[in-house]
Amino acid sequence: MSTIFSKIVSGEIPAHKVAESNDFLAFLDNSPLAEGHVLVIPKKETDYIFDIDDANYMGIWMFAKIVAQGIKVAFPCEKVGVAVVGLEVPHAHIHLVPINEIGDINFSKEKLTIDDETLSEHAERIRQALADLTSNN
Repeated sequence: MSTIFSKIVSGEIPAHKVAESNDFLAFLDNSPLAEGHVLVIPKKETDYIFDIDDANYMGIWMFAKIVAQGIKVAFPCEKVGVAVVGLEVPHAHIHLVPINEIGDINFSKEKLTIDDETLSEHAERIRQALADLTSNN
């Protein structure tokens, strides 16, 4: 069964992409907990994160680490919080959320409503931060 995330990977549904590799995709959450909230997914549809084969499991975490570094530059914060919940969409995904206190990553709090133009600007900030980090290494 095709998920909304699979449709984003295939291009059927648009998303504010911030990073992409052959195996993984990172894009802004449309209902974020904070500005700069990104979802990292494997392109191969897998419901449960612990069902991902070992090589891709390690790969998604390395990919998420790189994306988190860009988020922290683009949206200065104490840390980039990480959560894997896996109940809302049956496609494994990692939430990366800029946080300054523990309550910033509380999924029961009201989500932000951010217009499409602002989301585009946020995605560009993260892409630019990632490009700057890559060019400095």
